[in-house]
Amino acid sequence: MSRRGRRLERTRSSSERQTNRASLNLTSLVMTVVLIGAVVLAGVLLAPQAIAFVQDELGPSVEPPEPGDRNPPVTDPGDQGHSSYETDTERVNSSAVEDRVHELVNERRAEDDLEPLAWDGTVASVSRAHSQDMHADDRFAHVNADGESPYDRFGDVADYCRAYGENIALTSVGTTVERSHDGEHVEYQTADELAEGLVEQWMHSEEHRATILEESDEIDGWDRGGVGVYIADDGRVFATHNFCTVRKTFDW
Repeated sequence: MSRRGRRLERTRSSSERQTNRASLNLTSLVMTVVLIGAVVLAGVLLAPQAIAFVQDELGPSVEPPEPGDRNPPVTDPGDQGHSSYETDTERVNSSAVEDRVHELVNERRAEDDLEPLAWDGTVASVSRAHSQDMHADDRFAHVNADGESPYDRFGDVADYCRAYGENIALTSVGTTVERSHDGEHVEYQTADELAEGLVEQWMHSEEHRATILEESDEIDGWDRGGVGVYIADDGRVFATHNFCTVRKTFDW
């Protein structure tokens, strides 16, 4: 992960929708890997994927948590909780980074006249578990080591989202990193700086920005989101941001 003593940032993006509950474990997504000239050294970008809606009339078995609930009744069993890292400036807690990323994404959406995303604690728990798994498996990807896509992982925990999207990012805190979008060398010392860096990574990628700002025709409007960040002992940061459109069964 290092090049001449510096670490490189990476981002990937995925959006998907499912046709019915029976297809959750059978769906095989075609993955498109796009190498964008200026960011080849910083990794690859995974283009968003999309298929049809979940059928609302099926009725989910798990209700969405209350918007903003940081301690929802349903969480991912693989979620090991929050992590932190001591920099020269402060102890950077993953919970603070998650909250700030959520705020910054909503600020970017407001600039584009979009409604803010409600914080979904269950979605955030699924996101956090994936960030932890990416570190444990040394695997930076939307599909985990068990072959599960973003919606598969959510479907193992709950089933109230009829559309689901994902952005992921890899960077480091407390050490110099080379930004993927402009090659500039930066060092994140605080939770705010790290969160701003993560959001800037996504906003400078066409695919990731399209997921955040609903620029794709296949996204009919996110209403919830959850951010999950894992900070490793060596300062590496794995971030997952999942987006959800709640089934029409519910009126939030």
